[in-house]
Amino acid sequence: MEWRKNQGFIITNQITVGGAEFVLGVHEKNPNSFVTWQCKGKDDYFWGHYFTNLLAAQKDFCRRALDEIKAVEVMKKPPKTNER
Repeated sequence: MEWRKNQGFIITNQITVGGAEFVLGVHEKNPNSFVTWQCKGKDDYFWGHYFTNLLAAQKDFCRRALDEIKAVEVMKKPPKTNER
């Protein structure tokens, strides 16, 4: 398996929700530096959230994925009708 890297961060976790991918990375030279990004095409990283605590980064990673799940659910929910 080939490791993905971005800006010195090794990607350790990824999750895809709908068309969005979220990743969590740890800095290869500073093990107390973490980031979560949204990503497109496995190499276009954006909206980075940076942390010095792994647990906080993991919490953000999960929260971002759950927020996207909620957005996808709303888009797929059939519209309500006023029929009785």
